[in-house]
Amino acid sequence: MISTNEFKTGQTINFEGNLFQVLEFMHVKPGKGAAFVRTKLRNLRTGAVIDYTFNAGTKVERAQIDKTPMQYLYAAGDNYVFMNTESYEQIEIPYKQIENELKFIYEGMTVDIMFYNETEILGVLVPDKITLKVVDTPDGVKGDTKTNAMKDAVLETGLVIKVPLFISNGEKIVVNTQECAYVSREK
Repeated sequence: MISTNEFKTGQTINFEGNLFQVLEFMHVKPGKGAAFVRTKLRNLRTGAVIDYTFNAGTKVERAQIDKTPMQYLYAAGDNYVFMNTESYEQIEIPYKQIENELKFIYEGMTVDIMFYNETEILGVLVPDKITLKVVDTPDGVKGDTKTNAMKDAVLETGLVIKVPLFISNGEKIVVNTQECAYVSREK
């Protein structure tokens, strides 16, 4: 058990029978009345984000989430197959559970799979920044470098993002997975 006064961003808790990750928290001490903790929580099973206010000092159960590195192998209908690179055990995760993360995952990529109680699969963790190859983008206009003009680019995962005009087919670029946006060329 942990107190709401000990909350940290990214921490996982078991609250009201659901698993939540603390996205944001703020301790509030009003001039009159008891202190409280205002939080923004993400349900790890459904992905829903809720706002919840706890009384300061309330005890909640800490949820132990295990992360196992696994390699993405292939799609099998509506499921996606991942393999543990140490034990070669394979698991299938339904499309609906990892719909957003699939924009950044390509075959052969190693990602962290989140487990609760070593059996319940909660989802896939992708890094904040990832390098992806541009497979289709129109040619830029030569000499047009003074403006911040952007064009569409299709990446190897099928994701379409805006990139600067100087990016061409075959280049590898760094993409921010939180904002789904171009960061830079691969160095």
